[in-house]
Amino acid sequence: LMPHATSPGTVLFRKATLDDVPLLERWEEAPHMVEAMPDFEWDYAEDFQQDPDWRDQLIAEVDGVPIGFVQILDAYKEETRYWGEVPIGTHAIDIWIGAPDYLGNGYGWQMMTYAITKCFAVPACQHILIDPFESNAHAISFYKKLGFEFVESRQFDEEDEPCSVYRLTRKKWSETRVRTP
Repeated sequence: LMPHATSPGTVLFRKATLDDVPLLERWEEAPHMVEAMPDFEWDYAEDFQQDPDWRDQLIAEVDGVPIGFVQILDAYKEETRYWGEVPIGTHAIDIWIGAPDYLGNGYGWQMMTYAITKCFAVPACQHILIDPFESNAHAISFYKKLGFEFVESRQFDEEDEPCSVYRLTRKKWSETRVRTP
Protein backbone atom coordinates (compact mmCIF):
# COMPACT_ATOMS: atom_id res chain seq x y z
CA LEU A 1 0.00 0.00 0.00
CA MET A 2 1.10 3.53 -0.65
CA PRO A 3 1.32 5.70 2.46
CA HIS A 4 -0.81 8.82 2.82
CA ALA A 5 1.07 11.87 1.57
CA THR A 6 1.53 13.31 5.08
CA SER A 7 2.28 10.01 6.82
CA PRO A 8 5.83 9.36 7.90
CA GLY A 9 5.43 5.60 7.41
CA THR A 10 3.45 2.80 5.90
CA VAL A 11 1.13 0.67 7.99
CA LEU A 12 2.11 -2.99 8.15
CA PHE A 13 0.04 -5.77 9.70
CA ARG A 14 0.73 -8.79 11.85
CA LYS A 15 -1.49 -11.33 13.53
CA ALA A 16 -2.73 -10.25 16.97
CA THR A 17 -1.64 -12.57 19.80
CA LEU A 18 -2.26 -13.03 23.50
CA ASP A 19 0.82 -10.86 24.09
CA ASP A 20 -1.17 -7.92 22.62
CA VAL A 21 -4.04 -8.17 25.13
CA PRO A 22 -2.58 -5.70 27.69
CA LEU A 23 -1.95 -3.14 24.94
CA LEU A 24 -5.47 -3.48 23.53
CA GLU A 25 -6.97 -3.17 27.00
CA ARG A 26 -4.88 -0.02 27.62
CA TRP A 27 -6.07 1.44 24.31
CA GLU A 28 -9.70 0.86 25.33
CA GLU A 29 -9.15 3.29 28.22
CA ALA A 30 -7.70 6.09 26.04
CA PRO A 31 -9.95 9.17 26.05
CA HIS A 32 -10.45 9.14 22.27
CA MET A 33 -11.48 5.48 22.40
CA VAL A 34 -13.90 6.00 25.29
CA GLU A 35 -15.46 8.94 23.42
CA ALA A 36 -15.76 6.99 20.14
CA MET A 37 -16.88 3.69 21.65
CA PRO A 38 -18.57 4.19 25.04
CA ASP A 39 -19.26 1.02 27.02
CA PHE A 40 -16.99 -0.91 24.67
CA GLU A 41 -15.83 -4.30 25.93
CA TRP A 42 -13.98 -7.04 24.09
CA ASP A 43 -12.62 -10.30 25.48
CA TYR A 44 -9.41 -10.37 23.45
CA ALA A 45 -7.88 -13.20 25.47
CA GLU A 46 -10.78 -15.50 24.64
CA ASP A 47 -10.87 -14.46 20.98
CA PHE A 48 -7.14 -14.82 20.44
CA GLN A 49 -7.17 -18.39 21.77
CA GLN A 50 -9.34 -19.33 18.80
CA ASP A 51 -8.29 -18.97 15.20
CA PRO A 52 -11.28 -19.73 12.96
CA ASP A 53 -10.78 -19.59 9.20
CA TRP A 54 -13.48 -16.91 8.90
CA ARG A 55 -11.65 -14.25 10.95
CA ASP A 56 -8.39 -12.29 10.85
CA GLN A 57 -7.38 -10.21 13.86
CA LEU A 58 -4.46 -7.95 13.11
CA ILE A 59 -2.27 -5.38 14.81
CA ALA A 60 -1.41 -2.40 12.63
CA GLU A 61 2.13 -1.12 13.07
CA VAL A 62 4.10 1.85 11.78
CA ASP A 63 7.89 1.57 11.97
CA GLY A 64 7.46 -1.41 14.34
CA VAL A 65 5.18 0.52 16.73
CA PRO A 66 1.69 -0.92 17.30
CA ILE A 67 -0.89 1.76 16.50
CA GLY A 68 -4.20 -0.01 15.96
CA PHE A 69 -6.32 -3.09 15.54
CA VAL A 70 -8.22 -4.53 12.59
CA GLN A 71 -10.65 -7.44 12.59
CA ILE A 72 -11.82 -8.79 9.25
CA LEU A 73 -14.43 -11.51 9.22
CA ASP A 74 -16.83 -13.43 7.07
CA ALA A 75 -20.11 -12.29 8.66
CA TYR A 76 -22.01 -15.21 7.14
CA LYS A 77 -19.72 -17.75 8.85
CA GLU A 78 -19.27 -15.82 12.12
CA GLU A 79 -20.50 -18.16 14.87
CA THR A 80 -22.30 -15.75 17.24
CA ARG A 81 -24.55 -14.41 14.46
CA TYR A 82 -23.73 -10.88 15.64
CA TRP A 83 -24.71 -9.47 12.23
CA GLY A 84 -27.93 -11.48 12.07
CA GLU A 85 -28.96 -13.44 9.01
CA VAL A 86 -26.74 -12.14 6.24
CA PRO A 87 -26.23 -13.56 2.77
CA ILE A 88 -23.19 -15.53 1.70
CA GLY A 89 -20.54 -13.08 0.56
CA THR A 90 -20.98 -10.68 3.50
CA HIS A 91 -17.82 -9.59 5.32
CA ALA A 92 -17.40 -7.16 8.21
CA ILE A 93 -14.59 -4.97 9.50
CA ASP A 94 -13.77 -3.59 12.94
CA ILE A 95 -10.97 -1.05 13.06
CA TRP A 96 -9.50 1.46 15.47
CA ILE A 97 -6.35 3.39 16.13
CA GLY A 98 -5.54 3.00 19.80
CA ALA A 99 -2.37 5.10 19.89
CA PRO A 100 -3.59 8.73 20.02
CA ASP A 101 -0.39 10.18 18.51
CA TYR A 102 -1.22 8.37 15.26
CA LEU A 103 -4.68 9.86 14.77
CA GLY A 104 -5.32 12.21 11.86
CA ASN A 105 -2.27 11.23 9.81
CA GLY A 106 -3.82 8.93 7.21
CA TYR A 107 -3.09 5.68 9.04
CA GLY A 108 -6.79 4.84 9.44
CA TRP A 109 -7.16 5.32 5.69
CA GLN A 110 -4.31 2.88 5.06
CA MET A 111 -5.80 0.39 7.52
CA MET A 112 -9.29 0.51 5.97
CA THR A 113 -7.97 0.36 2.42
CA TYR A 114 -5.99 -2.74 3.36
CA ALA A 115 -8.99 -4.35 5.08
CA ILE A 116 -11.37 -3.57 2.20
CA THR A 117 -8.88 -4.86 -0.37
CA LYS A 118 -8.39 -8.03 1.68
CA CYS A 119 -12.17 -8.59 1.86
CA PHE A 120 -12.74 -8.07 -1.86
CA ALA A 121 -9.77 -10.31 -2.69
CA VAL A 122 -12.17 -13.12 -1.72
CA PRO A 123 -14.18 -13.64 -4.94
CA ALA A 124 -17.36 -14.53 -3.03
CA CYS A 125 -17.31 -11.28 -1.00
CA GLN A 126 -19.94 -8.95 -2.41
CA HIS A 127 -20.25 -6.42 0.41
CA ILE A 128 -18.68 -5.31 3.67
CA LEU A 129 -20.48 -4.17 6.82
CA ILE A 130 -19.33 -1.81 9.57
CA ASP A 131 -21.20 -0.65 12.68
CA PRO A 132 -19.93 2.55 14.29
CA PHE A 133 -21.86 3.90 17.25
CA GLU A 134 -24.41 6.47 16.06
CA SER A 135 -22.69 9.10 18.19
CA ASN A 136 -19.34 8.58 16.42
CA ALA A 137 -19.80 11.24 13.73
CA HIS A 138 -16.09 11.26 12.85
CA ALA A 139 -16.05 7.54 12.05
CA ILE A 140 -19.28 7.76 10.08
CA SER A 141 -17.90 10.61 7.95
CA PHE A 142 -14.70 8.61 7.40
CA TYR A 143 -16.60 5.51 6.24
CA LYS A 144 -18.81 7.55 3.89
CA LYS A 145 -15.66 8.94 2.20
CA LEU A 146 -14.66 5.34 1.50
CA GLY A 147 -18.00 4.67 -0.20
CA PHE A 148 -19.93 3.02 2.64
CA GLU A 149 -23.67 3.67 2.52
CA PHE A 150 -26.15 3.72 5.42
CA VAL A 151 -28.26 0.58 5.81
CA GLU A 152 -29.98 0.89 9.19
CA SER A 153 -29.80 1.90 12.79
CA ARG A 154 -29.46 -1.13 15.06
CA GLN A 155 -28.89 -1.85 18.72
CA PHE A 156 -26.83 -5.04 18.78
CA ASP A 157 -26.70 -5.34 22.56
CA GLU A 158 -29.24 -3.81 24.92
CA GLU A 159 -26.45 -2.40 27.12
CA ASP A 160 -24.69 -0.65 24.21
CA GLU A 161 -25.72 2.50 22.45
CA PRO A 162 -27.28 2.18 18.98
CA CYS A 163 -25.05 1.64 15.98
CA SER A 164 -25.33 2.82 12.41
CA VAL A 165 -24.83 -0.09 10.04
CA TYR A 166 -23.10 0.84 6.79
CA ARG A 167 -22.36 -1.30 3.74
CA LEU A 168 -19.79 -1.06 0.98
CA THR A 169 -20.57 -3.11 -2.11
CA ARG A 170 -17.94 -4.55 -4.41
CA LYS A 171 -19.52 -2.54 -7.23
CA LYS A 172 -19.32 0.76 -5.30
CA TRP A 173 -15.71 0.08 -4.31
CA SER A 174 -14.70 -0.67 -7.89
CA GLU A 175 -16.46 2.51 -9.08
CA THR A 176 -14.96 4.85 -6.51
CA ARG A 177 -11.59 3.29 -5.80
CA VAL A 178 -10.83 6.26 -3.62
CA ARG A 179 -7.30 5.94 -2.30
CA THR A 180 -6.68 9.22 -0.52
CA PRO A 181 -8.78 11.10 2.03
